Amino acid sequence: MVITISTQDLLQVVAHTPATQNIMLAGKHGIGKSKILTDYFEQQGQRVVTLFLGQMSDPGDLIGLPRKNEQSGKTEFMPPYWFPTDGKPIVLFLDELNRARPEILQTIMDLALNRRLAGRPLPEGSRIISAVNDGDEYQLTDLDPALISRFNIYTFVPTTADWLIWAEKHGIDPRIIKFIQSNESMLDSTINNDGSSSLEKSPDRRAWERVSHIIKDVKNIDTIFSKIIAGIVGSKATAAFMASIANDDIISAKELLASFDAVQEILNRYEVHQLSILNERVYRHLETAKSVKPKEGVSLKKYIEWLSNSRREAMAHFCSLYEKNNYSKANVFMMINTPECFKIITSFLKSI
Repeated sequence: MVITISTQDLLQVVAHTPATQNIMLAGKHGIGKSKILTDYFEQQGQRVVTLFLGQMSDPGDLIGLPRKNEQSGKTEFMPPYWFPTDGKPIVLFLDELNRARPEILQTIMDLALNRRLAGRPLPEGSRIISAVNDGDEYQLTDLDPALISRFNIYTFVPTTADWLIWAEKHGIDPRIIKFIQSNESMLDSTINNDGSSSLEKSPDRRAWERVSHIIKDVKNIDTIFSKIIAGIVGSKATAAFMASIANDDIISAKELLASFDAVQEILNRYEVHQLSILNERVYRHLETAKSVKPKEGVSLKKYIEWLSNSRREAMAHFCSLYEKNNYSKANVFMMINTPECFKIITSFLKSI
């Protein structure tokens, strides 16, 4: 049975797994395996070393080059560039493990079991985490069962909500965030099985980040930019994205929380699906904001009251986001800083 974990699950798995146990993450390319782990460990002050095993042609790339010890007359291996010689533990991230050559995998066997490389031990407290691509669309090397047995294995499937929260925190262009919120199927890769070119692009999380870097300061996305975007995420996703930009008239969470009274007339015209999009924008804003001004709390209370009194279906959606607890920081904010909002939510949930 495949054990599937989300981003939040992954961080909990890492937190509760002793450093002496190895972790293997299986998943599609471009979903942020290395990025998420690197950010997590670097925030804790730990050095992360990423080795792309699929790019290594010889075990010497991993274990270092041999030399003669003049004193002992024996051959020893010089430490490779990445090996920690200061005695401080590292997080060794073995990317593309199942793209590595068989001779590289033999070297990994000793490293995974004994925490030693060419007789040289990793510093106490070091971790080993590997990542593999999984699927028929990849050219992969079969892994030895003995090597697999040395890892705790999880299939990493980050949710769209995981990515949207990350995107808010890292300044991804708001137009992309709005688009993905309404078009979740456009976030991750789709494989072409229709005989089209193998070079046909499809979207993934890394690709949308690249798009954001290009359009962030571009107000009007014209034809040349649409071609640039198509070269990153594919023509189908680009067409949908361009249509989304042209048709998006839903206000942002910042506009709502700045003054509910100023936007209420606009809200009165919204359908349930538009309010649902706005609900998620509000939750992501509360989840990622460094601080929330008191007046924003007032507008939030007015908005929830308005939903509860006149748009109960949309209010049910707002409460479902609270119950799912995907936005734990937002929930805590409402319970502590806007207890009136918390009371309205709990009262509504009891009434249905």
